[in-house]
Amino acid sequence: MGIDLALLWAIIILFGILMYVIMDGFDLGIGILYPFFKDEHDRDVMMNTVAPVWDGNETWLVLGGAGLLAAFPLAYALILHAFMLPLIFMLLGLIFRGVAFEFRFKARPHGKHLWDKAFIGGSLLATFCQGAVLGAYINGLNVVDRVYMGGPLDWLSPFSVFTGLGLIVAYALLGSGWLIYKTEGELQRRMRRLARPLTFTLLGVILIISIWTPLVHAEIAQRWFSLPNLFLFAPVPVLVLVVTWLLLRSLQNDPHAGPFVLALVLIFLGYSGLGISVWPYIVPPNITIWDASGPPQSQGFTLVGALLIIPMILMYTAWSYYVFRGKTRHGEGYH
Repeated sequence: MGIDLALLWAIIILFGILMYVIMDGFDLGIGILYPFFKDEHDRDVMMNTVAPVWDGNETWLVLGGAGLLAAFPLAYALILHAFMLPLIFMLLGLIFRGVAFEFRFKARPHGKHLWDKAFIGGSLLATFCQGAVLGAYINGLNVVDRVYMGGPLDWLSPFSVFTGLGLIVAYALLGSGWLIYKTEGELQRRMRRLARPLTFTLLGVILIISIWTPLVHAEIAQRWFSLPNLFLFAPVPVLVLVVTWLLLRSLQNDPHAGPFVLALVLIFLGYSGLGISVWPYIVPPNITIWDASGPPQSQGFTLVGALLIIPMILMYTAWSYYVFRGKTRHGEGYH
């Protein structure tokens, strides 16, 4: 029995996207939270919590895109064609964030607010575009004979706008959890107060998407509510409620890493629910991972490289977070 290379590559790409959402989500969330904190020193601390690691987090985005091109070239072509505009805007947002990271600490006092605005705007733009692409992806692409037949604005819909706004809330919650973990004193207390409404808002977003998606897409409703799938998928919403309760409870005490870890679990559960909705279609609603699969020779050759490089990325990521562990305080930084 041969190895299912398409399935292996699908798992690798899903893992890469999940790692990107987890690793880059909280530092995008810090930019989203910036408007709630006007004090320059608080903003310095917030940025310094991710300054040593932020650019390494985006490695997973590159890995996911490169893996999609290598293993599923048809899906790569269709997805880039359909979502060209939001992906370009996302990259522009990430560029603005990156430039703001480097120049904010070098700017003169009267010019620093410009880089703060670039950091906030880039974070919001990149996050919204990612969420909008996700919503449009769930809605499906208009593909005829393996050619995208839609227009450049077909990705824009009420559902995709809502998922874009919903991802802003999700990343803001991740950012608040990270800052609760990495800061102390008044800044941490303000983050704890902010995390509670963000948690309730994210729960509402998950609820609305969970109702909206099957109402609009009959095939997803069939996948969710048919037997035995109903019994297999039922633990996901139950776990969402349990994790939300644990997260709110952890915020009442003197939290450390708990809120951040629980926020990560909540994001993972939402990610798994969306994965259940579209699997095994890599280009919904009709093209499966096997339909879009590249030549086995190409998949096998690139798989060797992926299996070598992924452990290396995981090791240097773990090492960088270990080296820069501990609290970030006022007056301390890496610039």
